[in-house]
Amino acid sequence: MDKKRILIVDDEADIVESIKFSLELEGFECLEANDGEEALFKAKEERPDLILLDIMLPKINGYKVSRTLKFDDQYKDIPIIMLTARAQEKDIKIGETTGANEYITKPFDMEELLALITKYLKTE
Repeated sequence: MDKKRILIVDDEADIVESIKFSLELEGFECLEANDGEEALFKAKEERPDLILLDIMLPKINGYKVSRTLKFDDQYKDIPIIMLTARAQEKDIKIGETTGANEYITKPFDMEELLALITKYLKTE
């Protein structure tokens, strides 16, 4: 069975590394991007099975990354979990309207995140 690939997009290296460490222990293959531009490039180039996406990113913010992918027929089926410090109701609404499947605020519980990832990557 092929490993499921997850693109982790965050401009804070320590967050990327900690998520990557946990996901690799669970058997996932991890890709990384540190800004919105790189996230779009890697999402289109690598076609990950799921994307963990921060909102406050250099170059292109997470909302625009999500919207660009979700409104493109080639990439719209890739689940996007927004993982962000922005916890206000208006931020969550914007996340929903730009196509995010889930919205988790930092600090987050790794077990909760893993449960969501597993939910979206269940194989038939």
